[in-house]
Amino acid sequence: MVTGTVASTSKLVRFESAAAPGTIVVRTGERRLYLVLGDGRALRYVVGVGRAETQWSGSSRIAGKFIRPHWAPPAEIRRDNPRLPAVIASGSPSNPMGAAALTLSGGSYAIHGTNKPASIGGFVSYGCIRMHDADILDLYDRVSVGTRVVVTR
Repeated sequence: MVTGTVASTSKLVRFESAAAPGTIVVRTGERRLYLVLGDGRALRYVVGVGRAETQWSGSSRIAGKFIRPHWAPPAEIRRDNPRLPAVIASGSPSNPMGAAALTLSGGSYAIHGTNKPASIGGFVSYGCIRMHDADILDLYDRVSVGTRVVVTR
């Protein structure tokens, strides 16, 4: 189990969905991530999501789980910011991945912590889902590789 130094801001809420317990549902319009518990309940987290031109929707699965990962900016981000290095080391204040990352299959997206906590709740990323570091650590402990992730607008 991974532990953070700050308590998660998740909230137990009513959540009606056809999604199976254990599924992660991200509603970009709400800027909320739900971990479905079943019986009409979910844990809700506030998240930062993709800007209008970089949002996506669909279904994926968690492909990997990483604590304090290095970050290799995707080509699209490096094209927009050519001064970025090829890799930003774990722990660097300029590493946007934060305390942990859950990478998603089929693309270059992840659900991850952040080095910019004020961005949580906004339309701020290139398509990744940003969480407070305490929240990503909480979610990290609750899910496994293979967990289904559904992103809706």
